[in-house]
Amino acid sequence: MEDRQINPLMKSALEYGPILGFFVAYLWLKDRVFTIGGTEYEGFIVVTALFIPIFLIAMALQWRLTGHLSKMQIVTAVLIVVFGGLSVWLNDERFFKMKPTLIYLLFGGALAVGLMRGQSWLQVVMEGLMPLQPEGWMILTKRVMLLFFALAAANEIIWRTMSTETWVYFKTFGLPLSVFAFFIFQGGLFKAHGIEEDEEETGDAS
Repeated sequence: MEDRQINPLMKSALEYGPILGFFVAYLWLKDRVFTIGGTEYEGFIVVTALFIPIFLIAMALQWRLTGHLSKMQIVTAVLIVVFGGLSVWLNDERFFKMKPTLIYLLFGGALAVGLMRGQSWLQVVMEGLMPLQPEGWMILTKRVMLLFFALAAANEIIWRTMSTETWVYFKTFGLPLSVFAFFIFQGGLFKAHGIEEDEEETGDAS
């Protein structure tokens, strides 16, 4: 199936809608306890159980509309199903809270392996979005690797030392805003190592 472009608003809705839905549902149900099959479940666990199929449906729609899912999206989906499922099955919210830690450790570790091989695996994923010279990709990859490890550490600290509500705010807003701010502050790198359109055309012509 060929990759297809979809409306950016639709793409954002499919990517962030389930996360925002999780946040709103948590605020609504956080203080409630549900008895299901003789077992009591706190609102967080119930919201997690609802989030998993909604996330998978949104991902399936994105694949149906675009014909493409990134490896990062697939890995994220697997971890959501595994650790969200464990939280629901064992009635233990800690598993779902660990998920961001493992995601960032896996992605950071993958970038580290690539760097040790002298390769920028970030370039393979993002080259179409940010045309950079090879040296620029290596620098950016090192910085993104460190960012992922820092976010993994931050997630561990927050879920282990703070309230569930604080963690939900951090997961919903803190993590995405941290990544957004990180790339905003890479302006100097993009300016120093970016490839201009005329350079790309010259390279293609050769």
